[in-house]
Amino acid sequence: MDSLDPARVEAAVAAVTAALGANKALLVCGNGGSASDAQHITGELVGRFLKERRGLKAICLSSNAAVLTAWSNDYSYDSVFARQTEAYGEPGGVLLGISTSGNSRNVIAAFEVAKSLGMTTIAMTGEGGGKMAALSDILLDVPSRSTPLIQQVHICLYHYLCEQVEARLA
Repeated sequence: MDSLDPARVEAAVAAVTAALGANKALLVCGNGGSASDAQHITGELVGRFLKERRGLKAICLSSNAAVLTAWSNDYSYDSVFARQTEAYGEPGGVLLGISTSGNSRNVIAAFEVAKSLGMTTIAMTGEGGGKMAALSDILLDVPSRSTPLIQQVHICLYHYLCEQVEARLA
């Protein structure tokens, strides 16, 4: 975590805190292990992390099997998160996209929709941020190309994010 830019981490915490504090949605998405991370983050924020508090408006775009399979079957998996961002996104909200490569087409498409809606986009990626870097307002790129290492740092990063959001909204 020491190799991440502290100013970017603080910007991410501030953006998520501001959105959730204003009852705006935090949308989170990713594929594979990053989908599991998206579920983990939203579970901690809707439920609780370290403190008892009200539930926060955090929505995982990777977990609704009916939406994922219906849209993917009828249209395309490349737009499955974009469609949900269109449905749940709102100005002042935040989209957090997780991709170790930064090149997941469906996460990139969701970022494009989020930008058009006036949402803040946060990319949690590996080294350089891939194609997501250009679409992110805040890039949290782990300086590594090792997927397991990137994922381990992501866990530390989003636990810190949850801890700080919870503390600031208490």
